[in-house]
Amino acid sequence: MVNINKQQPKLYVMDNGRMSMDKNWMIAMHNPATVHNPKAEAEFVEFPIYTVLIDHPAGKILFDTACNPEGMGSQGRWGEVTQTMFPYKASEECYLPNRLEQLNVRPEDVKYVVASHLHLDHAGCLEMFTNATIVVHEDELNGTLQSYARNEKEGAYIWGDIDAWIKNNLQWRTIKRDEDNLELAEGVRVLNFGSGHAWGMIGLHVQMPEKGGIILASDAIYTAESFGPPIKPPGIIYDSIGYSKTVERIRRLAKETNSEVWFGHDSAQFKNFRKSTEGYYE
Repeated sequence: MVNINKQQPKLYVMDNGRMSMDKNWMIAMHNPATVHNPKAEAEFVEFPIYTVLIDHPAGKILFDTACNPEGMGSQGRWGEVTQTMFPYKASEECYLPNRLEQLNVRPEDVKYVVASHLHLDHAGCLEMFTNATIVVHEDELNGTLQSYARNEKEGAYIWGDIDAWIKNNLQWRTIKRDEDNLELAEGVRVLNFGSGHAWGMIGLHVQMPEKGGIILASDAIYTAESFGPPIKPPGIIYDSIGYSKTVERIRRLAKETNSEVWFGHDSAQFKNFRKSTEGYYE
């Protein structure tokens, strides 16, 4: 007999604003100069920043934490060069803590925060989740802490963010290189993507009762154009071979499990998502 009173998970997509950058960072050499076009122009593109909250009977799970609201500006955490290369803009309602408040969720209510990687647009609000277990790839955390120790103030890893994580004594659960397919809750599994876009990438495979399978790929695949085929790697990359292997693995997994792949920053795909202000997926 089916228990009709059993609580079903709900998945919310939260719009956290927009970032812009040279498209060459997103699709490497997307418009190379040639003999016939020796002065090929660069293109500055805008793309969405979003996070996903899974309100699960076993506890609330947050995938990524967007940008820190204090990143931009003359007193911002981000370095001046970073701000000009990767400008972030968002209304206050888009800031992650405000999006959560709209859903009557407090940071202390979140059981797990899954950090796909620790770049500025994915880990900016980690410091707020002091009650949660922060799930991250061990190589990603190790590399990020090295950048902090070297006092690096420009780039995708933000010194001020890392400093706040340390001072707030976050509870880390690191995914080892040989760990994979770890169950966080019924229907929610951590995928170990390994090195590629960053030192260590992780994603989620979520099986929703009505929506079906979803692979949260984050920046393991920026956009549908990145996904291909053919695969088009980004300009921001640590391991090009690892990147391609991960994309092919995600392609196989999506086919085997009949799952949608949700890309990290695809404007067209994001436009079609049901946002948290509109409802949720079941």
